[in-house]
Order: sequence, then structure tokens, then C-alpha cells
Amino acid sequence: MASTIGHTAKVLRTSYQKSVAAYWDSEQAPVNLRLGEVDGLYHHHYGGPESTRDRRVIEELHRLETAQAEVLLDHLGSITAQDQLLDAGSGRGGTSFMAHQRFGCAVDGVTISEHQVGFANSQAGDRGVADQVPVNVVDLTAQTIPYWELRAQSSVATGIEDPFLTAYKEGSFHYLLIAADRT
Repeated sequence: MASTIGHTAKVLRTSYQKSVAAYWDSEQAPVNLRLGEVDGLYHHHYGGPESTRDRRVIEELHRLETAQAEVLLDHLGSITAQDQLLDAGSGRGGTSFMAHQRFGCAVDGVTISEHQVGFANSQAGDRGVADQVPVNVVDLTAQTIPYWELRAQSSVATGIEDPFLTAYKEGSFHYLLIAADRT
């Protein structure tokens, strides 16, 4: 596994990597923390306006996030306590904690954000699973390129492959990141 807090210089070498990490390190949308307050599972990063229905909206959004994670976990097949999982793009660790709780196995989380690593590892400590659910700073950008190159040449290509490849290779993923963050 790659770096932990304090070692991001080894992982974040390009200005693109640093800017993506800086975005998540400084992101303060209240919904990101409020959703996790429902039951202590902090999933991902999307924001939205507060309203008079705020509490019910927060609880419903969190329920939907948790249900999405449950669907993913349902499709992992037969996982035992002796297995080890990788939660790539783990963010604040919610899905990692759910996987550990369900299967009893070790789960390594990775995210590009040092802030999220600190938050997730603090949560792991609070839950008493720091040795079973560690989260580390890792940039998986380079590992995604072969996937998109192969997919672009396959029968399941949708047209999004070339923009993703260009963004990854040029370090201009911000536009796609923002678009994904708002949908």
C-alpha cells in the first residue's frame, strides 16, 4: 500500500494530482458531514442546498447512499474474514466500514485526499478497527488509463472514453470531476 498522512509528496507529484487532492482537502460542503452524522458512515462528497426539510432530506440521502453501497457489497460474492478488500476511492471510509462489518475481513481504503485519510482513520480508531480498515493516500489515475484505452476499442464503448483518456493524460480532469459532482 502507498503513503499515509505526511507522505503525500511521494504520491502527489503533478500539479493535477495536487489540485485534485487540494479540492477534496478543502471541500467543506455541510452535506458531506451531515449525512454521516445519521449513523457514523461517511460515504462521499456531494453537496446541496439546505432547506426547511433539511433533516429528512439528509436522512434520505444517507439512506440512499448506504443502499448503493449495500448493492455493491451484495455483488462481491462470497467474502470471508480471511479475505482482504480494496476500496479504491474510499473517501471518508463509509463503504470500507460497511464491508468490514458485513464480512469481517480487512479492508484497505485509498483516496487522493490527505484530509479524507485523516478523517477515515480517525473514524476507524473511534470504531476500534484501525488495524482492520486503514485508509491511505494513493493516486490511482495512472492505473485507470489501460482500462479506458481498452474500453475505447471495445464493443461497449459509449463515447465517453476519449474525453476521460484526454483528461487523465493531460491532467485536466477538473471539468469531468465537477460535472460528476453535480449530477
